[in-house]
Amino acid sequence: MFLFFSTFAIVMKTIFHKIAALSMAIVVLFSTMSFAIDMHYCGDTLVETAIFQKAVGCEMDMNSLSTKECSVTEKNCCENEQLVVDGQDNLQFSADKVSFNQLLFIASFVFTYNTRFKGIEEKPRPYEKYTAPLVVKEIFKLDETYLI
Repeated sequence: MFLFFSTFAIVMKTIFHKIAALSMAIVVLFSTMSFAIDMHYCGDTLVETAIFQKAVGCEMDMNSLSTKECSVTEKNCCENEQLVVDGQDNLQFSADKVSFNQLLFIASFVFTYNTRFKGIEEKPRPYEKYTAPLVVKEIFKLDETYLI
């Protein structure tokens, strides 16, 4: 039974390490990634949205009426808007800012975490090779006494 729990703990440790490593990689990826969202509005309604590229839009050109004497232009009803999300750039870890107490805590935490899940060596059991004796009589029933 103990062997089952020790192998189960080792398997759970490896699974936990894989999940933790994957989640930290995803956090670093999304915190450093920057992207832009382009939106095209016609009037007050959103017509198109694009990520990582420019929004094409509705291609409605407002014609300007111009002659030699008079120039009339109409206001364009379309509008392009761009939302830029900047990622984090400073991911440098400097060890000179870590105090001795913090280093001591990190070292003791890593040591105890690594030694916690190491399997304990099992002692050999001398009775595993032998079978149990056959029960001919229930000896414990013969020796029972009842107080009335």
